[in-house]
Amino acid sequence: MGHDPAEFDFLAEEAAEVGASPELPPVRRVEVPAPDGALSALLWGAAPELTLLHGGGLNAHTWDATILALGRPALALDLPGHGDSAWRDDFDYSPRRNARAAAEVLDAVAPGTPQTVVGQSLGAHTAIALAETRPDLVGRLVLVDASPGQRLEDAAQVTDFLAGPQVFGSREEIVEKALAAGIGSSHRALTRGVALNTRVRDDGTVVFKHHFASPPPDAGFTIDFRDLWPALETSAVPVLLVRGTYGFLSPEVVDEFRARVPRAEILEIESGHNVQEQQPAALAAAISRFLAGPTS
Repeated sequence: MGHDPAEFDFLAEEAAEVGASPELPPVRRVEVPAPDGALSALLWGAAPELTLLHGGGLNAHTWDATILALGRPALALDLPGHGDSAWRDDFDYSPRRNARAAAEVLDAVAPGTPQTVVGQSLGAHTAIALAETRPDLVGRLVLVDASPGQRLEDAAQVTDFLAGPQVFGSREEIVEKALAAGIGSSHRALTRGVALNTRVRDDGTVVFKHHFASPPPDAGFTIDFRDLWPALETSAVPVLLVRGTYGFLSPEVVDEFRARVPRAEILEIESGHNVQEQQPAALAAAISRFLAGPTS
């Protein structure tokens, strides 16, 4: 997997947008060998305190602005099948399978250090599964616009986009289609995200880097997340749920979460589903407040 020397070119711009220090923190790409294929991640500083898990179809760079605003050492993973991590032959990107991969990276990069695990969308479900299977690795959970009780139809915005054409004439074409689909609101932020999540083929066409854009024949990805409820209900780990006001969680789904996980803090941020891209400074502030609270 070749390292892209330009992948950090947007950081100064993003730091300015979130009001972070212009003196950028050290960040480097790390690769961890694993039985199902190499796993890639971005290590910000040393001895990470936070581990960040992106949603389906995204990659570790979705967290860049949030991490810059936080100003804390962090580890942002490319989940299997995404970014620079290897694709899985069996197309199994379910939360528990992803959690196994996340544990392999943490055991290699931050052994023995319980993390505040921040997950968005599929990454949030992966974070819950990680707390279930490796509680020694998880000190706190931040779930961004995701709940085990969410309904697939509430995510139609993204699933419809991923089901559409996956070969494009240019990166700008993808940006325009994403804006038209209501995925993101900032042309500049989407331009950055698309640049970091696509590759240009020899014939000049553009494709996404993630496996969801090139699934095996007859592959499906329809996971029922409800079997993750017990992991949240029986754990004592502190939980923060961040809901985007026009994201994927209906008020009914949030009410169910509140009833089933009464210890959780719940807050709303004026945003769509990808809060970390649309409101990174607000999300970072919410995480910082959560980190300042009691651990149990």
